[in-house]
Parts: sequence; C-alpha cells; structure tokens
Amino acid sequence: MKKALKICGLGVVSLTCAGLLLAGCKSAPELSKDNAQALIQAHYDGLAPVSANVLVNDDGMKTGVTAKYWDRSKAYPNHIWADFKLTDAGKKAVKLPSGGDTIEWHPESATDTKYTIVVNPVQTNHLKARNLADPQDEMNGAKSVRFDEVTSLENVPDALQTMARHTGTRISARRTATFVLDNGAWKLQSIN
Repeated sequence: MKKALKICGLGVVSLTCAGLLLAGCKSAPELSKDNAQALIQAHYDGLAPVSANVLVNDDGMKTGVTAKYWDRSKAYPNHIWADFKLTDAGKKAVKLPSGGDTIEWHPESATDTKYTIVVNPVQTNHLKARNLADPQDEMNGAKSVRFDEVTSLENVPDALQTMARHTGTRISARRTATFVLDNGAWKLQSIN
C-alpha cells in the first residue's frame, strides 16, 4: 500500500512539474496569410524595381505604330521583313533588350502568327505578392506559403498593357515562401 501511495505521489508531482513547464513555455505566434503577405511584400519592396518582358506580336507592332512608339525605317524586298525605329515617345515608353533603338521585325513568313519580339517598359515596379494560400507547417518547425509573384504593370502606358494582354505575356509565377521563427517572431527565410 505504501508503495502504491509513493507511486501515485510521484505521478502527481511529475504531472504538476510537466504542467508548470508547459504553462511557462510560450507557443509560437500565428502566421496568418496577411502577415505572410506583409513579410513577402516588405522583401520585394526592399529590392530594386523590375520591368516586365512584354511580348509583341504582329498586332502589337500595329498598336506600337498607332501609339507612335515606333515607325518603319526600312522595308525589305520580301515584303515581310521590316525595321522599326523607336520614336522619341517610344524611347520614353520602352527599352529594347539589345539596348538599341531599332526593332528588327523578321518573321519566317507572312502567316507566321507565333513570331514575337520583346520590349521592356521604361516604367519599373516592385514585384507583388498575390493569391496567397494558407500557411502550411513544415517538418522543421518552419512554415511555407504558396503565392503568385506578379510583375506589376502599374503606371505602364495602356498601349503596352494591351500588347501584354494580347500576347499572353507571362507576368506572374507561382512561388513558395519559407518562414522561420526568429526570437519569437516570424521571419521570411527564402522565396523559391
């Protein structure tokens, strides 16, 4: 009987100690979607602004002529190819990846609907974090969040936004952000 009382007493003491230890431990703060988005956006806002790569197809070339971004400077004998020089208005709106001021429009045929060139809007913007999923627990105590990384077209001229929409220019990519607990607060560790 004494042995049973000692075991019960030892069990009560053990449970009391365990309860005190657990009550003294602070649990990790919640990482909400809003908190995750704020941390990701703060990271992007700390980086240099970026420009979109806008694909320009045949309709986009016509839109660029109408918007007075470029004018035809040379026609080739095959009646398919042409060179276009950026106008002063065009130089204020776009940059060419080559750094020059001449677009070489050289599709394979008059019916080549897949031929595109790339222009970069002069207007740059910070990347945006959109469409966040709920934070997920990872094995190592970290949390991860899937989201869309969006190249913003804010303040980009309407003609360039139209070109981007009509060619299916990719302005977003699905990414995963990883967060770790650092001194009791969530911190962005990486974006992949």
